[in-house]
Amino acid sequence: MAWLDEAFHRALVEAVLVGTASGLIGVHVVLRRRAFFTMAMTHATFPGVVVAAVTGLNLYLGGAAAGVLAAFAVTALARRRGHDASTATAVALAAGFALGVALMSARAGFTKDLTAYLTGSILTVGDQDLVVAAAVTAAVALVVALLHKELLFTAFDPAGARAAGYRTGVLDLLVLVLIEAVVATAVPAAGTILTLALVVAPAGAARLWTDRLAPMTGLAVAIAVASATGGLYLSRAFDVAAGGAISLLAAAGFAVSAISARRWSPAAPAEPASPGPRSAPDGALPRHQPVRRP
Repeated sequence: MAWLDEAFHRALVEAVLVGTASGLIGVHVVLRRRAFFTMAMTHATFPGVVVAAVTGLNLYLGGAAAGVLAAFAVTALARRRGHDASTATAVALAAGFALGVALMSARAGFTKDLTAYLTGSILTVGDQDLVVAAAVTAAVALVVALLHKELLFTAFDPAGARAAGYRTGVLDLLVLVLIEAVVATAVPAAGTILTLALVVAPAGAARLWTDRLAPMTGLAVAIAVASATGGLYLSRAFDVAAGGAISLLAAAGFAVSAISARRWSPAAPAEPASPGPRSAPDGALPRHQPVRRP
């Protein structure tokens, strides 16, 4: 029997891939303060899942398509005068979930169980899920590697980035689409309800230990992968839900970092200036500097 023929081994590969993708994009979620948006995307995908279930399409493909549409809507609303990103995100969260409930209730005789989509079912992943997870992880890694300076600059100084000629709207939309892609990919492991912990908690923990982008990214990936694989082993050992175990480990990693980083980290230096075209290559991040939005 091939190694990947066993369900647990496939789940282990999925956990490593999802953990890597979550750690990579999670850093930019934390730096851009997009945790609320990530939570909204887990709800905004719900109508796509219902439509996919009704029509017989792949649930995760339907959820991803709905999430991408929500990302475009959030970007368009946030750029209108008198609206900010948090308002647009809240509207997307409420409208997406409400639309899914309405579609489900309007469909007479709808009985398909969507519990696995909500809470995760990593032990049932197939070869197609692994291929999708590998492709999304590779795409996120490529974008983060090629555009790390631009993403860092636009996160901390969008006005300066626009003045320097960067297309901040395109970069913002790219980040939102990547977040949605990772959310949709992480659903088999943690489900829509618990995915937020896997994306945000490892990156938040890494941010407590370092102010430099490269070490922060590596540490976030390590914590996310350890949470995903450790939760999977805990699930098998204690017969608990894998999604819950993965999310609890990620949250525990953040809690331990919050307690330990204060004790072991050196005193914070004076705040550097906002990263610009000259300072961005060094990868240093301002500590506790608020993000100005366009």
